[in-house]
Amino acid sequence: CDEQVNRYGLSYERNRTKWVKSWISQREAQGAFPNLCREMDEPDDFKNVAWLFPAQFHMLEDLVRPNIQRCNTNYFKSLGFLFRLGVSTIRQIIPETCNAIYQVLREKYLKVYTAHEWQQVSSGFMSQWNFPNCLGALDGKHINSRPPPGTGSTYYNYKHNFSIVLIALVDSSYRFLYVNVGCNGRISDGVSVSWISDQLSPYCVVADEVFPLTDYLLKPNRRLTVEQRIFNYRLSRAQRVVENAFGIMANRFRVLLTTIDIRDTVTVEYIVLACCALHNFLRSEGSDAYMADIVDQEGPEIIEGRWRQDPALQQAPLPQTTNAAARAKQIRDELCRYFMSDTGAVPFQ
Repeated sequence: CDEQVNRYGLSYERNRTKWVKSWISQREAQGAFPNLCREMDEPDDFKNVAWLFPAQFHMLEDLVRPNIQRCNTNYFKSLGFLFRLGVSTIRQIIPETCNAIYQVLREKYLKVYTAHEWQQVSSGFMSQWNFPNCLGALDGKHINSRPPPGTGSTYYNYKHNFSIVLIALVDSSYRFLYVNVGCNGRISDGVSVSWISDQLSPYCVVADEVFPLTDYLLKPNRRLTVEQRIFNYRLSRAQRVVENAFGIMANRFRVLLTTIDIRDTVTVEYIVLACCALHNFLRSEGSDAYMADIVDQEGPEIIEGRWRQDPALQQAPLPQTTNAAARAKQIRDELCRYFMSDTGAVPFQ
Protein backbone atom coordinates (compact mmCIF):
# COMPACT_ATOMS: atom_id res chain seq x y z
CA CYS A 1 0.00 0.00 0.00
CA ASP A 2 1.04 3.61 -0.57
CA GLU A 3 0.92 6.53 1.86
CA GLN A 4 -1.12 9.42 0.44
CA VAL A 5 -1.97 12.94 1.68
CA ASN A 6 -5.56 14.18 1.35
CA ARG A 7 -6.70 17.76 0.77
CA TYR A 8 -6.79 18.43 4.50
CA GLY A 9 -3.09 17.55 4.90
CA LEU A 10 -3.81 14.26 6.68
CA SER A 11 -1.96 11.15 5.61
CA TYR A 12 -3.70 7.88 4.86
CA GLU A 13 -2.86 4.55 3.28
CA ARG A 14 -4.30 3.41 -0.05
CA ASN A 15 -4.16 -0.19 -1.11
CA ARG A 16 -2.76 -0.61 -4.61
CA THR A 17 -4.80 -3.25 -6.40
CA LYS A 18 -2.55 -3.56 -9.48
CA TRP A 19 1.08 -2.72 -10.13
CA VAL A 20 0.70 -3.29 -13.89
CA LYS A 21 -2.49 -3.00 -15.90
CA SER A 22 -3.59 -6.20 -17.58
CA TRP A 23 -3.30 -4.85 -21.13
CA ILE A 24 0.26 -3.72 -20.40
CA SER A 25 1.25 -7.13 -19.02
CA GLN A 26 0.50 -8.62 -22.47
CA ARG A 27 3.24 -6.54 -24.10
CA GLU A 28 5.55 -9.43 -25.00
CA ALA A 29 2.70 -11.42 -26.58
CA GLN A 30 0.52 -8.68 -28.06
CA GLY A 31 2.72 -5.59 -28.47
CA ALA A 32 3.38 -3.95 -31.82
CA PHE A 33 7.02 -5.00 -32.10
CA PRO A 34 6.52 -8.75 -31.39
CA ASN A 35 3.41 -8.94 -33.58
CA LEU A 36 4.17 -6.55 -36.42
CA CYS A 37 7.81 -5.57 -36.82
CA ARG A 38 9.19 -9.07 -36.35
CA GLU A 39 6.81 -10.48 -38.96
CA MET A 40 7.75 -8.06 -41.73
CA ASP A 41 9.60 -9.83 -44.52
CA GLU A 42 10.16 -6.80 -46.75
CA PRO A 43 12.84 -4.30 -45.61
CA ASP A 44 10.85 -1.40 -47.07
CA ASP A 45 7.83 -2.30 -44.92
CA PHE A 46 10.00 -2.35 -41.81
CA LYS A 47 11.54 1.00 -42.79
CA ASN A 48 8.09 2.57 -43.15
CA VAL A 49 7.34 1.68 -39.52
CA ALA A 50 10.74 2.15 -37.85
CA TRP A 51 12.28 4.69 -40.28
CA LEU A 52 15.31 2.42 -40.49
CA PHE A 53 16.07 -0.67 -42.53
CA PRO A 54 16.32 -3.85 -40.40
CA ALA A 55 20.13 -3.99 -40.59
CA GLN A 56 20.41 -0.37 -39.41
CA PHE A 57 17.87 -0.93 -36.65
CA HIS A 58 19.65 -3.96 -35.24
CA MET A 59 23.03 -2.26 -35.53
CA LEU A 60 21.73 0.72 -33.54
CA GLU A 61 19.98 -1.60 -31.07
CA ASP A 62 23.24 -3.41 -30.35
CA LEU A 63 25.04 -0.10 -29.76
CA VAL A 64 22.41 1.40 -27.46
CA ARG A 65 21.26 -1.67 -25.52
CA PRO A 66 24.03 -1.64 -22.85
CA ASN A 67 23.17 1.97 -21.96
CA ILE A 68 19.41 1.54 -21.52
CA GLN A 69 18.94 -2.13 -20.60
CA ARG A 70 17.42 -2.86 -17.20
CA CYS A 71 17.57 -6.04 -15.18
CA ASN A 72 14.07 -5.61 -13.73
CA THR A 73 11.34 -4.29 -16.00
CA ASN A 74 8.34 -5.06 -13.77
CA TYR A 75 7.64 -1.34 -13.33
CA PHE A 76 8.92 -0.21 -16.77
CA LYS A 77 6.24 1.86 -18.45
CA SER A 78 6.68 3.43 -21.85
CA LEU A 79 5.60 5.14 -25.00
CA GLY A 80 1.93 4.31 -25.17
CA PHE A 81 -0.88 2.03 -26.16
CA LEU A 82 0.66 0.80 -29.41
CA PHE A 83 3.47 -1.02 -27.63
CA ARG A 84 1.30 -1.91 -24.60
CA LEU A 85 3.33 0.07 -22.13
CA GLY A 86 2.25 2.70 -19.62
CA VAL A 87 2.35 6.32 -20.75
CA SER A 88 3.94 7.92 -17.67
CA THR A 89 7.44 6.54 -18.22
CA ILE A 90 7.84 8.55 -21.41
CA ARG A 91 9.42 11.22 -19.16
CA GLN A 92 12.17 8.76 -18.32
CA ILE A 93 12.54 6.62 -21.44
CA ILE A 94 12.82 9.41 -24.00
CA PRO A 95 15.69 11.39 -22.42
CA GLU A 96 17.57 8.23 -21.41
CA THR A 97 17.26 6.62 -24.84
CA CYS A 98 17.98 9.81 -26.79
CA ASN A 99 21.02 10.56 -24.65
CA ALA A 100 22.23 6.96 -25.08
CA ILE A 101 21.81 7.20 -28.87
CA TYR A 102 23.77 10.44 -28.97
CA GLN A 103 26.54 9.13 -26.71
CA VAL A 104 27.11 5.88 -28.65
CA LEU A 105 26.99 7.56 -32.06
CA ARG A 106 28.85 10.81 -31.45
CA GLU A 107 32.38 9.36 -31.38
CA LYS A 108 32.04 8.00 -34.92
CA TYR A 109 29.29 10.06 -36.54
CA LEU A 110 29.69 13.48 -34.85
CA LYS A 111 33.38 13.43 -34.03
CA VAL A 112 35.96 16.21 -33.92
CA TYR A 113 37.73 16.36 -37.30
CA THR A 114 41.48 16.35 -37.90
CA ALA A 115 43.15 18.82 -40.29
CA HIS A 116 43.31 16.11 -42.97
CA GLU A 117 39.57 15.40 -42.60
CA TRP A 118 38.78 19.12 -42.91
CA GLN A 119 40.77 19.14 -46.16
CA GLN A 120 38.58 16.28 -47.37
CA VAL A 121 35.50 18.35 -46.52
CA SER A 122 36.93 21.18 -48.59
CA SER A 123 37.62 18.83 -51.52
CA GLY A 124 34.01 17.63 -51.33
CA PHE A 125 32.62 21.15 -51.67
CA MET A 126 34.88 21.81 -54.65
CA SER A 127 34.04 18.57 -56.47
CA GLN A 128 30.29 18.56 -55.71
CA TRP A 129 29.40 22.24 -55.52
CA ASN A 130 32.29 24.04 -57.30
CA PHE A 131 33.11 26.16 -54.26
CA PRO A 132 36.80 26.30 -53.27
CA ASN A 133 38.27 26.11 -49.76
CA CYS A 134 34.87 25.62 -48.10
CA LEU A 135 34.74 23.86 -44.72
CA GLY A 136 30.98 23.69 -44.41
CA ALA A 137 27.60 25.38 -44.76
CA LEU A 138 26.24 27.02 -41.61
CA ASP A 139 22.67 27.75 -40.55
CA GLY A 140 20.46 27.96 -37.47
CA LYS A 141 16.88 26.82 -36.87
CA HIS A 142 14.31 27.08 -34.11
CA ILE A 143 12.98 23.88 -32.49
CA ASN A 144 9.72 24.69 -30.71
CA SER A 145 8.74 23.17 -27.38
CA ARG A 146 6.56 23.92 -24.36
CA PRO A 147 8.00 26.68 -22.15
CA PRO A 148 9.49 25.65 -18.81
CA PRO A 149 7.86 27.28 -15.77
CA GLY A 150 9.10 30.80 -15.03
CA THR A 151 11.04 31.35 -18.24
CA GLY A 152 11.67 34.87 -19.45
CA SER A 153 11.02 36.38 -22.87
CA THR A 154 14.60 35.70 -24.06
CA TYR A 155 13.64 32.06 -24.58
CA TYR A 156 11.00 32.89 -27.17
CA ASN A 157 11.30 33.32 -30.92
CA TYR A 158 9.71 35.98 -33.05
CA LYS A 159 6.41 34.04 -33.20
CA HIS A 160 6.26 34.01 -29.39
CA ASN A 161 6.84 30.26 -29.16
CA PHE A 162 9.34 28.85 -26.72
CA SER A 163 12.26 27.57 -28.77
CA ILE A 164 15.65 25.99 -28.59
CA VAL A 165 18.10 26.98 -31.29
CA LEU A 166 19.98 24.39 -33.32
CA ILE A 167 23.11 25.73 -35.05
CA ALA A 168 24.70 23.29 -37.48
CA LEU A 169 27.66 23.11 -39.85
CA VAL A 170 27.13 20.64 -42.71
CA ASP A 171 29.50 19.05 -45.23
CA SER A 172 28.95 18.68 -48.97
CA SER A 173 27.12 15.35 -48.49
CA TYR A 174 24.53 16.64 -45.97
CA ARG A 175 26.30 15.30 -42.87
CA PHE A 176 26.46 17.40 -39.71
CA LEU A 177 30.04 18.37 -38.86
CA TYR A 178 29.18 20.46 -35.82
CA VAL A 179 25.96 21.02 -33.88
CA ASN A 180 25.16 23.39 -31.04
CA VAL A 181 21.80 22.92 -29.31
CA GLY A 182 20.19 25.09 -26.65
CA CYS A 183 21.36 28.61 -27.40
CA ASN A 184 18.03 30.08 -26.21
CA GLY A 185 17.74 32.18 -29.34
CA ARG A 186 21.12 33.89 -28.96
CA ILE A 187 24.16 33.21 -31.09
CA SER A 188 27.31 35.23 -30.64
CA ASP A 189 29.43 33.85 -33.46
CA GLY A 190 29.81 31.17 -36.09
CA VAL A 191 32.39 28.41 -36.23
CA SER A 192 35.99 29.54 -35.92
CA VAL A 193 38.52 28.30 -38.48
CA SER A 194 42.10 28.78 -37.38
CA TRP A 195 44.14 27.31 -40.21
CA ILE A 196 44.43 29.32 -43.41
CA SER A 197 45.23 28.53 -47.01
CA ASP A 198 47.73 30.62 -48.97
CA GLN A 199 46.02 29.80 -52.26
CA LEU A 200 42.92 31.45 -53.70
CA SER A 201 41.38 32.52 -50.37
CA PRO A 202 41.31 31.48 -46.73
CA TYR A 203 39.33 28.40 -45.81
CA CYS A 204 35.80 29.55 -45.15
CA VAL A 205 32.29 28.66 -44.06
CA VAL A 206 29.31 29.65 -46.24
CA ALA A 207 26.14 31.03 -44.67
CA ASP A 208 23.06 33.07 -45.52
CA GLU A 209 22.45 36.76 -44.94
CA VAL A 210 21.53 36.47 -41.24
CA PHE A 211 25.15 35.72 -40.32
CA PRO A 212 27.88 38.38 -40.04
CA LEU A 213 30.45 38.66 -42.82
CA THR A 214 33.95 37.83 -41.53
CA ASP A 215 37.20 36.68 -43.09
CA TYR A 216 36.18 33.04 -42.50
CA LEU A 217 32.38 33.34 -42.82
CA LEU A 218 31.03 34.30 -46.24
CA LYS A 219 27.48 35.44 -46.97
CA PRO A 220 25.71 36.78 -50.11
CA ASN A 221 26.34 40.23 -51.55
CA ARG A 222 23.65 42.86 -51.24
CA ARG A 223 24.81 44.76 -54.30
CA LEU A 224 23.87 43.25 -57.65
CA THR A 225 26.62 43.61 -60.22
CA VAL A 226 27.02 40.68 -62.62
CA GLU A 227 30.00 39.35 -60.69
CA GLN A 228 28.16 39.57 -57.39
CA ARG A 229 25.06 37.85 -58.74
CA ILE A 230 27.21 34.97 -59.91
CA PHE A 231 28.96 34.88 -56.54
CA ASN A 232 25.57 34.74 -54.79
CA TYR A 233 24.48 31.90 -57.06
CA ARG A 234 27.64 29.88 -56.45
CA LEU A 235 27.48 30.48 -52.71
CA SER A 236 23.78 29.54 -52.56
CA ARG A 237 24.50 26.19 -54.27
CA ALA A 238 27.05 25.38 -51.58
CA GLN A 239 24.93 26.78 -48.76
CA ARG A 240 21.85 24.84 -49.85
CA VAL A 241 23.29 21.62 -48.40
CA VAL A 242 22.59 22.79 -44.84
CA GLU A 243 19.01 23.68 -45.80
CA ASN A 244 18.60 20.19 -47.24
CA ALA A 245 20.22 18.55 -44.21
CA PHE A 246 17.71 20.22 -41.88
CA GLY A 247 14.87 19.31 -44.26
CA ILE A 248 15.90 15.66 -44.60
CA MET A 249 16.29 15.26 -40.84
CA ALA A 250 12.94 16.90 -40.05
CA ASN A 251 11.21 14.80 -42.71
CA ARG A 252 12.51 11.63 -41.04
CA PHE A 253 12.20 12.77 -37.42
CA ARG A 254 8.93 14.62 -37.59
CA VAL A 255 8.90 15.56 -33.93
CA LEU A 256 11.08 18.48 -35.07
CA LEU A 257 8.19 19.83 -37.15
CA THR A 258 5.89 20.06 -34.13
CA THR A 259 5.93 21.89 -30.82
CA ILE A 260 7.60 19.27 -28.62
CA ASP A 261 5.23 18.71 -25.71
CA ILE A 262 7.96 18.58 -23.04
CA ARG A 263 8.81 21.35 -20.60
CA ASP A 264 12.27 20.13 -19.64
CA THR A 265 14.82 21.86 -21.90
CA VAL A 266 17.49 19.23 -21.22
CA THR A 267 15.17 16.50 -22.51
CA VAL A 268 14.40 18.53 -25.65
CA GLU A 269 18.14 19.01 -26.22
CA TYR A 270 18.68 15.23 -25.91
CA ILE A 271 15.96 14.67 -28.54
CA VAL A 272 17.51 17.15 -30.98
CA LEU A 273 21.06 15.83 -30.49
CA ALA A 274 19.84 12.25 -30.98
CA CYS A 275 18.14 13.29 -34.24
CA CYS A 276 21.37 14.89 -35.49
CA ALA A 277 23.44 11.81 -34.60
CA LEU A 278 20.87 9.47 -36.16
CA HIS A 279 20.80 11.59 -39.31
CA ASN A 280 24.57 11.14 -39.74
CA PHE A 281 24.31 7.44 -38.84
CA LEU A 282 21.62 6.83 -41.46
CA ARG A 283 23.37 9.01 -44.04
CA SER A 284 26.56 6.96 -43.58
CA GLU A 285 25.11 3.47 -43.10
CA GLY A 286 21.98 3.82 -45.23
CA SER A 287 23.68 5.56 -48.15
CA ASP A 288 21.33 7.17 -50.68
CA ALA A 289 18.30 5.10 -49.60
CA TYR A 290 17.92 7.35 -46.57
CA MET A 291 17.54 10.45 -48.76
CA ALA A 292 15.68 8.96 -51.73
CA ASP A 293 13.23 11.52 -53.18
CA ILE A 294 13.69 13.79 -50.15
CA VAL A 295 16.72 15.92 -51.07
CA ASP A 296 16.82 18.56 -53.84
CA GLN A 297 18.07 17.19 -57.16
CA GLU A 298 20.65 19.17 -59.13
CA GLY A 299 20.34 19.56 -62.90
CA PRO A 300 19.75 22.27 -65.49
CA GLU A 301 17.01 23.25 -63.08
CA ILE A 302 16.74 22.31 -59.41
CA ILE A 303 14.05 19.72 -58.65
CA GLU A 304 12.85 20.44 -55.14
CA GLY A 305 13.00 17.56 -52.68
CA ARG A 306 9.99 16.11 -50.89
CA TRP A 307 11.06 17.70 -47.61
CA ARG A 308 10.01 21.10 -48.98
CA GLN A 309 6.37 19.96 -48.81
CA ASP A 310 6.68 19.90 -45.00
CA PRO A 311 6.38 22.99 -42.79
CA ALA A 312 9.71 24.79 -42.83
CA LEU A 313 11.83 24.92 -39.71
CA GLN A 314 11.92 28.54 -38.59
CA GLN A 315 15.08 30.51 -39.24
CA ALA A 316 16.97 31.51 -36.12
CA PRO A 317 17.60 35.30 -36.39
CA LEU A 318 20.88 36.80 -35.29
CA PRO A 319 21.49 40.15 -33.61
CA GLN A 320 22.47 43.03 -35.84
CA THR A 321 26.21 43.35 -36.40
CA THR A 322 28.49 46.20 -37.36
CA ASN A 323 29.93 46.65 -40.84
CA ALA A 324 32.13 43.83 -42.11
CA ALA A 325 35.88 44.27 -41.96
CA ALA A 326 37.74 45.29 -45.13
CA ARG A 327 39.60 41.96 -45.20
CA ALA A 328 36.31 40.03 -45.30
CA LYS A 329 35.01 42.10 -48.21
CA GLN A 330 38.30 41.67 -50.04
CA ILE A 331 38.08 37.86 -49.75
CA ARG A 332 34.55 37.90 -51.11
CA ASP A 333 35.56 40.15 -53.99
CA GLU A 334 38.46 37.83 -54.85
CA LEU A 335 36.03 34.91 -55.10
CA CYS A 336 33.72 37.03 -57.25
CA ARG A 337 36.56 37.53 -59.74
CA TYR A 338 37.56 33.86 -59.55
CA PHE A 339 34.03 32.71 -60.43
CA MET A 340 34.16 34.95 -63.51
CA SER A 341 37.58 33.67 -64.66
CA ASP A 342 38.25 30.89 -67.17
CA THR A 343 39.54 28.73 -64.32
CA GLY A 344 36.69 29.27 -61.88
CA ALA A 345 33.63 29.63 -64.10
CA VAL A 346 31.12 26.79 -64.60
CA PRO A 347 28.94 26.43 -67.74
CA PHE A 348 25.60 26.67 -65.89
CA GLN A 349 26.26 29.89 -63.97
